[in-house]
Amino acid sequence: MTKKKIVLIMVLTAIMSAGLTIGAICAALGLDAARAANMARFFGVMRLIEMRYVTPVDDETLIDGAISGMVQSLDDPHSIYMKASMFKELREQTEGEFGGIGVTMGFKDSKVTIISVLEGTPGEAAGLMAGDEIVAVDGTPVTEWQPEEVALHIRGEIDTNVVLTIRRAGEDDHDYTLTRATIKIHSVKGKMIDGTQIGYLRIASFAEHTGEEFKQELSALEAQDMKGLILDLRQNPGGLITSCVKVANEVVPKGTIVSVVERDGSKEEYTSSLEAPKYPIVVLIDGNSASASEILSGALQDTGAATLVGTTSYGKGSVQMVLPLLHDDGIKLTIAKYYTPNGRSIDGTGITPDVEVGFSPGDTQDVQLEKAEEVMEEKLAQ
Repeated sequence: MTKKKIVLIMVLTAIMSAGLTIGAICAALGLDAARAANMARFFGVMRLIEMRYVTPVDDETLIDGAISGMVQSLDDPHSIYMKASMFKELREQTEGEFGGIGVTMGFKDSKVTIISVLEGTPGEAAGLMAGDEIVAVDGTPVTEWQPEEVALHIRGEIDTNVVLTIRRAGEDDHDYTLTRATIKIHSVKGKMIDGTQIGYLRIASFAEHTGEEFKQELSALEAQDMKGLILDLRQNPGGLITSCVKVANEVVPKGTIVSVVERDGSKEEYTSSLEAPKYPIVVLIDGNSASASEILSGALQDTGAATLVGTTSYGKGSVQMVLPLLHDDGIKLTIAKYYTPNGRSIDGTGITPDVEVGFSPGDTQDVQLEKAEEVMEEKLAQ
């Protein structure tokens, strides 16, 4: 028998074996012919690789690669397959104490960009800035990972170092060595703007205690006879929807704050019980305002409770869930999208401000904040 015939017989045997196996599985699961054919195609290729690839290949390696490929084919930077080692690392970071550098990242256009740098963190001390692109971590290009994996590689044990290669507009790529530290976030800060009755509140992110912090800072401003509020959500990457809802209940009038809609159309609504806002509100947003900050600004805009000033927000309006799989691995998968009270989708489009104000290279003042103050003065004069 010729070598060609032997190879052909092996291939046909692999395909037939896979077909019979898949046929039995599909019959048991009640799958249609098209899905049965696709499963047979998948397992046929797997068997062919196992039998004919130039070096032996482990089954688990093939399956891991196949699952990873399926998730990547979704073209969603927020959905990711995690092998056992990475999933274990994620669980440890979620459940225990871990070290970070104090930056939040966005994933868009196949790039990993710093959205914000928290005060008093290694990122700020090193001179990292919003808008910086991370091109490598410890010498490994970020293109070798799925976007969401980058954060897991940057985090690690406290007091250990991580080297980020940063690309900044108009400069050569530069390496920054940072020492990981425990990141403690005080997410809300407030003050009265000098010479006015305008209060200013900056929300850096929506962390676990943001709702309580917001109430405290708001009460302190009200005690100073505040007549109008400027809410600064610039460079706010979002966070917990529960914390966002707590803040919204202080400023968004009674009704829907946000709807979370799954693929089957099922909807979960978060609502406000506030009868009416106590004072006029102006909200500052920019291209790094994402997720929960877009939920809040979108609700305030749709209900007419605030005027938005700045530039169009980031456009991250999806919900992810993390699920363990059977081999100590796991998957993070987008399962729903956010919608504003008027039914607008945030994802990929962002929130467009009512008053567009961007920064110019020669600006030495915060022109967006100055415009927000001007808009507020007009509101108070009415």
